[in-house]
Amino acid sequence: MRMGELVGKEIININNGRRLGVVGDSDMTVDIESGDIQSIILPRRNNLINLWVDRQHLIIPWDAVKKIGTEVIIVELDQTSPLYQRFPM
Repeated sequence: MRMGELVGKEIININNGRRLGVVGDSDMTVDIESGDIQSIILPRRNNLINLWVDRQHLIIPWDAVKKIGTEVIIVELDQTSPLYQRFPM
């Protein structure tokens, strides 16, 4: 799968139905040698409250991606899992 094929797709967490973001507003980490996607990095959404709070981003490991459809990407992230990570920007 090429990165261009992912742009514009919304990422949905299957565990709680939460919309996490859109590919295109995000970054990806890619293995330089193999070209494989390792993770999707989503920025925290901006709103009035977030202007005064430290910005964070969510790292979604590629292993958490369960299905890629025509409009959405379904991921499985459990907040108790070590895969569910938020890091300050």
